[in-house]
Amino acid sequence: MKILGIDTSGLVGAVAIADGDLLLSQFSIQYKTTHSEILMPMLDDVCKKIHLDLKSIDAIAVAKGPGSFTGLRIGSATAKGLALALDKPIIPIPTVDGIAYNLYGVEKIICPMMDARRNQVYTGLYTFVAGTPEGKSLERKFEMQIIHEQFATSVEDIASRINEIGKPVVLLGDGVPVYRDQIDKLLKVPYSIAPMHQNRQNAAALVSLAMQYASEGRMVSADEFAPDYLRLSQAEREAKEKKDNKGQDKKQQETRKSPGLVRVREMTAEDIEDAALLEKTNLGKEAWTQKQLIDALTRDDTIYLVAAKAGRIVGLCGVQNISGEGEITNVSVARDCRGEGIGYKMVKQLLERGVGIGIKDYTLEVRASNEPAIRLYERLGFVSEGVRPNFYDDPKDDAVIYWKRSKDQSSDQ
Repeated sequence: MKILGIDTSGLVGAVAIADGDLLLSQFSIQYKTTHSEILMPMLDDVCKKIHLDLKSIDAIAVAKGPGSFTGLRIGSATAKGLALALDKPIIPIPTVDGIAYNLYGVEKIICPMMDARRNQVYTGLYTFVAGTPEGKSLERKFEMQIIHEQFATSVEDIASRINEIGKPVVLLGDGVPVYRDQIDKLLKVPYSIAPMHQNRQNAAALVSLAMQYASEGRMVSADEFAPDYLRLSQAEREAKEKKDNKGQDKKQQETRKSPGLVRVREMTAEDIEDAALLEKTNLGKEAWTQKQLIDALTRDDTIYLVAAKAGRIVGLCGVQNISGEGEITNVSVARDCRGEGIGYKMVKQLLERGVGIGIKDYTLEVRASNEPAIRLYERLGFVSEGVRPNFYDDPKDDAVIYWKRSKDQSSDQ
């Protein structure tokens, strides 16, 4: 059986072709280029190099999620388009399962961690169990066992689950370096980190697992296939609204009555500590860390703004450009300064500046109960395009997904 594999669920863009137990070709890139720019050229190059007629493939395997919302859309759209044009089935592979399959044959606990932002990871727990060799063959066949299927959770939670198992673990995925300091403190069992050739999405592992899926008949038509986001790989979370603001002290109340001059500007390295403190005050465990903000500040595809008032950072917002679509990742305003129009001023500037790095459309998500934020976004021209039920915890709430598309004529005044 000949299978084409596609994985654009994370920073790595990868394609591979396998024929039976032979890996004919694989091509992967982890760089600043976007998947929409490189995926089809990569596939075209692979086909030319091995003289492959795509009509000869039997199925298309694709990482179905979780991961980057835009990345998954690109991979899914490409797989569905090819499947429809070629009249071939799709083999959907859970992203975290595919990453774990990089460590085929490892009998320790395997824990992939994809960075889902705000102290959250897409993760799961796996191991491989060896079977008894058949006949004269000394080859050991391994079966991947899923201890905990892929899910989104906190670093603390997955570390606790690993500690409960009490066995050595191998970690891999782009979330490991992001949360390495926390992992060091939280894990009580011996752990190792997979080497660089095994620690990210790999289309070769994807097609290898797809061969097993195909033998089990786990295939769907292009019409039946849909990505599984769990929640967004680069999710934009609205600052948590506190249930009760009655405890504001007298000084805070006076500040609200006399807003003073607020200046919105690009975030600098000197702002990181204050910005992280603002995040922590508003979001607690879900807040971005100083390291995450530094990483965002140094990327070419992001813009981060702060609002400063009397020398104090009272607001933060940011956006990342993914294939021309801007994922607004942070909108946070100090509690004692809410109601002064700071959020509107920041987001409006963010939308204007985003054009400079090639953003055409913008997306974000917000708690369904956060009426002030919803009014703000709708005032800026965002339109609701869906709801993710029970997406938020503490307290449970739906996430409303908003888009502001370049074709929309909604007013932002």
